[in-house]
Amino acid sequence: MTTPTSVEAQPAESVRGAAPARRAAPCGTAAPVTAPRVLARCRDLVRPSLSSALARLHPWPGEMAAYALGWCGAHGAPTDGSFEGKGLRQALAVLCAEAVEAPGETAAAGAVAVELIHTFSLLHDDIMDGDGTRRQRETVWKAYGTGPAVLAGDALLALAVQTLTETPGPHAAAAVGRLSGTMSALVRGQAEDLLFAARPWTGPEAVRADEYRTMAELKTGTLLGCSAALGALLGGAPPPTVAALDRAGRHLGVAFQAVDDLLGIWGDPAVTGKPVYSDLRQRKKTYPVLAALAADGPRTEELVALLDSPVTLDDAGAARAAALVESCGGRAATLAEAGHHLDAARACLRSVSLGPRAAHEMEVLLGFLLHRRM
Repeated sequence: MTTPTSVEAQPAESVRGAAPARRAAPCGTAAPVTAPRVLARCRDLVRPSLSSALARLHPWPGEMAAYALGWCGAHGAPTDGSFEGKGLRQALAVLCAEAVEAPGETAAAGAVAVELIHTFSLLHDDIMDGDGTRRQRETVWKAYGTGPAVLAGDALLALAVQTLTETPGPHAAAAVGRLSGTMSALVRGQAEDLLFAARPWTGPEAVRADEYRTMAELKTGTLLGCSAALGALLGGAPPPTVAALDRAGRHLGVAFQAVDDLLGIWGDPAVTGKPVYSDLRQRKKTYPVLAALAADGPRTEELVALLDSPVTLDDAGAARAAALVESCGGRAATLAEAGHHLDAARACLRSVSLGPRAAHEMEVLLGFLLHRRM
């Protein structure tokens, strides 16, 4: 894997569409550590700073940002918070600060910055990919228009850099430098992903698995690595620890993308918000398909014929393509790929001294990511 080159403004309640308040957990015996509880705890810790950051935006892009985060409905309509994302990146920042024995609040600015960058990238990706739904509702460009969605994404990008620049303490400059390098990597990864679409399914110009892995690290892994590294950096960790956590996040990102690729074919529409076999219908060059095409035989030839057909895949055609991908080993190979990178992430975490509670919570998250619902 490659190594990267290395607020409060207004009260949170002033943000239109601010996140719904959460009830405190009842007193009593400590609840078992589960991924949903870890993610919720970290979101609750970061939420005041994230709300305050959004309050600095012009009200219109601020509203679109709140909609993208799941804090409100289209045009500021109230919502119950059920469309809010998991907050994996902000959780990594908080946990990695805690893992180096710093308070989770130390990483708040870093957590806000990576969440804003992640949301910015989703807004623009949805436009580039033509995706009309995300989390079971309209994407921002569908709800507000393409131009407004681009504007909201630009606003989030600028706000992320501004938030991190204003971080108190001696680490702000290094944090901004790391975030800037991450944004450059994200652009490179997205460029490669878009270029893959024009390449053939077979032959010398076909996308190879190692090329896809590099793209996944750039597009998904670098931001997860940045999240982990920023938490450790803002928490005062030494450079070797920051580097190890960055590597762990990068491996985690490749695993996360592999599982996303499985969900894009076999995911439950009630969970993914997209039709079953959605990636096959769009003929996306995802890891399961590339792994299946690496096999040799009549089933592979049939799969190529389906993917190369100018005819839109109907339900029967998409189901047949999914069955061929599975029978050619694509599903098993993708699960193995995800497992390999999760093991590599664990090895990175264990290579440095980390606080036991936060290290355990990160281990719980790793297992959760591999077994998301399909």
